[in-house]
Amino acid sequence: MTTTANKTDSFMGDPDATGRFGQFGGRYVPETLVPACAELEVAFREAWADPEFKREFHNLLNTYGGRPSPVTECFRLSEELGFRILLKREDLNHTGSHKINNVIGQALLAKRMGKNRLVAETGAGQHGVATATAAALMGMECIVFMGEVDVKRQALNVFRMKLLGTEVRTAMSGSRTLKDAVNEAMRDWVATVNFTHYCLGSVMGPHPYPWMVREFHRVIGDEARTQCAQMIPGDGIPDYVVACVGGGSNAAGIFSGFADTRAKLIGAEPAGGAAVGRAVPGVVHGSKSYLMQDEFGQVQEAHSVSAGLDYPGVGPEHAHLADIGRARYESVTDTEVLDAFQLLSRTEGIIPALEPAHGLAWMVKAKSELAGTTVLLNMSGRGDKDVAQVQAILDGDPEALATMRP
Repeated sequence: MTTTANKTDSFMGDPDATGRFGQFGGRYVPETLVPACAELEVAFREAWADPEFKREFHNLLNTYGGRPSPVTECFRLSEELGFRILLKREDLNHTGSHKINNVIGQALLAKRMGKNRLVAETGAGQHGVATATAAALMGMECIVFMGEVDVKRQALNVFRMKLLGTEVRTAMSGSRTLKDAVNEAMRDWVATVNFTHYCLGSVMGPHPYPWMVREFHRVIGDEARTQCAQMIPGDGIPDYVVACVGGGSNAAGIFSGFADTRAKLIGAEPAGGAAVGRAVPGVVHGSKSYLMQDEFGQVQEAHSVSAGLDYPGVGPEHAHLADIGRARYESVTDTEVLDAFQLLSRTEGIIPALEPAHGLAWMVKAKSELAGTTVLLNMSGRGDKDVAQVQAILDGDPEALATMRP
């Protein structure tokens, strides 16, 4: 196997000494942030090698975060689509998504580094809520940046963050979505780096973030691998592992448990984003990856009915996995996602977030390919945050319909 980016004999091992996975990744930041990124890398390497840090991390995930999350078999949906469907239930974690894994890890690391102020970006609000939750738990100051468009469509999560004692600042520039929230969070970090930790919410940004965030989410794949071994006859490996991809943290987490097996890895991107599908390398938010950009190299605006996937890039490790052919990245439309959202709700009594509904939407579209197989879908979040938006779309509200692209 080709593992030029990795220090271990694995498709998802460590990045190289420059923080790259193959040609992707790296550290493209202002000079003022270079020492902060280097300090963070050293601190993370030391903490991740410290059994006491890992013990505290996993103890909090178990006693506070609600891990391990179960794997649920979808009997009625499997019968309807013609293949066996298993869900990794990250939606059952405290705060309602996989995000709690990463923020618990980063908040513990920030405390270890002597930094008691967190800044974060959020799109759908799930990472913002999780960060606000960790800050409340550990007695830290917290500022979350959120695009104006997302503040409106995710009002419930905005209130949850404020209730948890976090200040929510609205990003008014550009598309006023996730990309712009990241910009504002990074500006704050530059100005306050001596006492602030940037709790980045996905496997993107400058090294060591893509690697560090994936490692904090590795627990998803590790658990799922053990659970599937008990549920799947033979080698215990699903034929397909599917996850939605914006930045791609939930996908990186679950893929890490199966990258070195026979399982096919599928990332489902929004058709209005599909950074991997467009396959144009570039640099944004501190790392090199595949981006949506025009012929002049300017980053284009992404679109998704899901606020959490409204991002013009993708994590560099995902770009690398696509580049070497280990993972496939397929796009789905907003209409297909909305249909999948309703399908899972109706057949299994599980209301998904719009983000993992992208994975199910691909599965519905690819049912002829998947016939007779076993598919593991990462149910990365629950749909409480999206029901008002979906209801408004289905009711024909003009403002809600404007969030849709056919």
